[in-house]
Amino acid sequence: MSTLSCRLSLQLTLPLLALLLSVPANAERTAEEIIEFAARTAGGDAWRHATSNVMRGHATLCRDGRPEACLHADDYVMYRLYPTEITDVHSGTGKFRLDAFVRGEVLFQNSFDGEHWWTHRGRVPENEARESQQSNFGFSAIRFAGREGFPVERLVDDTIEGLACYTVRVHDPSGGSTLFWIEQDTGLIRAVAWPTPRGFHQRVYTEFYWIDDPGFMQPGRVRLYYDGIKVNDIFWTEASINAPLEDSLFVLGD
Repeated sequence: MSTLSCRLSLQLTLPLLALLLSVPANAERTAEEIIEFAARTAGGDAWRHATSNVMRGHATLCRDGRPEACLHADDYVMYRLYPTEITDVHSGTGKFRLDAFVRGEVLFQNSFDGEHWWTHRGRVPENEARESQQSNFGFSAIRFAGREGFPVERLVDDTIEGLACYTVRVHDPSGGSTLFWIEQDTGLIRAVAWPTPRGFHQRVYTEFYWIDDPGFMQPGRVRLYYDGIKVNDIFWTEASINAPLEDSLFVLGD
């Protein structure tokens, strides 16, 4: 073999060898260790045991993914009271309210008061509310992951936004499950997904920023997909953690 061939072979072999040597550390990391890695990155106990989050920003909302149906909500606000206990993460958990406004006019308002689902027109019938709950609730599974009744398993690694991610499934006591993709280098939670009556639902998180008090990693952008089609593109420009939220906030309508 010529000197040039030897050099080329060495140049190709050394990076490959380095790559192979780096694999076992990731391959040996358990699902429980991955979840703990994600929790530490998100803020540790301050994140895991946060009581509430009020997020404000703007969003482009495209019903059924049709471009002609897109509307821009210039004022978009979510009030979230996090659950302290869960049995089914895809039913209503904690309390939730979402307000969308276009130039000061109500586009829609939705809420869950811990028992019933509401819009700005009033209470929603239970059969309709169930579908809304299954589409809106799922992320909280990761805050309970690893506790009794919430076993976790590691699945095949993947990439989100071109970033190498662990894939972890979190089961809940109801028999349901939620998928999470956690960035291998940083521990950031890059995506979450679960099946819903509307189709397979996935959320992708980017543009994170750190909230010093209490120490909480907030995604600045969230994109929502059903069956691979983007329907919402949300930008959270500010967030307030652990603000007190009155029960009456979550009851809408006259």
